[in-house]
Amino acid sequence: MTDQVTTPVGIDSVHAIQQLAGQMEKVIRGKRRQIEMVITCLLAGGHILMEDNPGTGKTVLARTLAQCISGVREGEHVVFKRIQFTPDLLPMDLIGTHIFDDVNKEFVFKKGPLFCNVLLADEINRASPKVQSALLEAMAENQITVGDTTLKLEQLFYTIATQNPIEMEGTYPLPAAQLDRFYMKINFGYVDEQTELNIYREYLDIARNLVDLEQVLSMKDILELQKMAGEVHVHEEILKAVSNIVRQTREHQDISLGASTRSGIAFLKCLRAYSLVAGRTYVIEDDVKDIARVVLEHRLVYRNKEGKLKALDHIIARETERLAKLKLYA
Repeated sequence: MTDQVTTPVGIDSVHAIQQLAGQMEKVIRGKRRQIEMVITCLLAGGHILMEDNPGTGKTVLARTLAQCISGVREGEHVVFKRIQFTPDLLPMDLIGTHIFDDVNKEFVFKKGPLFCNVLLADEINRASPKVQSALLEAMAENQITVGDTTLKLEQLFYTIATQNPIEMEGTYPLPAAQLDRFYMKINFGYVDEQTELNIYREYLDIARNLVDLEQVLSMKDILELQKMAGEVHVHEEILKAVSNIVRQTREHQDISLGASTRSGIAFLKCLRAYSLVAGRTYVIEDDVKDIARVVLEHRLVYRNKEGKLKALDHIIARETERLAKLKLYA
């Protein structure tokens, strides 16, 4: 069975994506895969959750991404906002609030930090579930509602949320509905020994690089790349594989809450974007294996610890083995 797609990705898009990743690597050392996942999620039109201990570079990564993208006006970056989530944070601290204008003698709405292009929701699980849920409408529908008024967010709105491991003191587990809005969840992790030594040697240069990063893409470029990602070809058998994986998570004996249809759509969008980042206009079998876990793992609820370690891997392996036997692009 063949369904070969030979049309290459336009050189401009390949060059643009590589430039963006290259600029980010000037600051984020030894984390090429994490950088690619962040770019993949951006081009898929989703939002990403990063979990790890403090001090691994999660916050710097979000700031670096924003500084590499130019805004509407020449010389400006896209609008980047950082919200430090704390136990006393209120929903209005994210959305905004009405304040009284003494001049016009009326209440006017003062926009909160959600009105931006790249949002860093730092240590999101240190705030209460009520505040976490304030992000739901923004992430799912690109809008917020204040009283009777619905306000649209920017066309390019990308949330990079970080959370500390849930075992740490003073954290609140994210609600399932909130987790389902994140297209991906990745672990940032520590760098290897040699990379860490190089960071210690060059940390002053790295700090300067963060200030001097080039704006290699514009907001318009990102929106165009998102459109291109949506046009990446998905073979019918790969489409079936996505459906099979999602459905099997609902039927596995070690999983009490499986993936939803929305999860499957997010999976497909990420597959297309991941292929584009890899320089292809079509999805291959290995793409499914490469990103299935980061797209689905955080959406599942397991019955036991053994299931958490093996269930999803078993499901993914079964489908990727089936695809391998078909030799789709032989």
